[in-house]
Amino acid sequence: MMQEEQFIALFDSGLGGLSVLRDLRRVLPQHDLQYFADTAFCPYGPRPVAFVQERSLQIARWLIERGARIIVVACNTASSAALELLRAELPVPIVGTEPGLKPAAAATRSGRVGVLATSNTLNGQRFAMLAQRFAHGVEMLTQPCPGLVDAVERGDLASNATRALAESYVEPLLARGVDTLVLGCTHYPFLRPLIAEVAGPDMQIIDTGPAIARQTARVAARHGIAAGAGSLQCWTSGAPCEVAPVLHRLLGEEAPVAHAEV
Repeated sequence: MMQEEQFIALFDSGLGGLSVLRDLRRVLPQHDLQYFADTAFCPYGPRPVAFVQERSLQIARWLIERGARIIVVACNTASSAALELLRAELPVPIVGTEPGLKPAAAATRSGRVGVLATSNTLNGQRFAMLAQRFAHGVEMLTQPCPGLVDAVERGDLASNATRALAESYVEPLLARGVDTLVLGCTHYPFLRPLIAEVAGPDMQIIDTGPAIARQTARVAARHGIAAGAGSLQCWTSGAPCEVAPVLHRLLGEEAPVAHAEV
């Protein structure tokens, strides 16, 4: 297969990874990026781990065939399920995503941190290892958040229904004395204004998107991945006509979206 110019690729179960892409474009504005949204199978949160592993491998291999020089797994659930597998099987550097437990543990004053994430992320071995490493002396209160990913996929960031969902997840954590919230899913930064309203002005909110972007920039420099034209191409396993308007709303710019059979 004829390869295109080198680019950095990101993928997610849907459009949540655009929050990471947004941060990455701030750090590497001249690098060419491609983004794959697996919207035909979104969300990954309730799906079996083996399914998420297989999809992650298929998507990453497809992107590498197109010329991807780095794969950013811009999805906490996919990182939890498949990061080690991708690193073992694939010939390019893999940058993963994980909840920001370390900065949250450093930031909390009450010693109680709330972690908002999908059930697969919270139940995964990577999360357990993170908590074991960084939660000494800190109580990590986990909260699965079914429905929030779907709201972001619809571009529904501030409706009464989405607010009610956010309140149902955040308010029990407030009642237990949490003063720091970890956004443990890449979809959730798009709901950060709403979550901040619900949580109140004293809540510290941890989003690891900027740290993932900086790590990707370091990997790009280490592997000599040159800047290009700053182009962006987006792909979806779903319907581009449904994805494109929400992508535009989330990203704040229009970008070409094409269907891919992966």
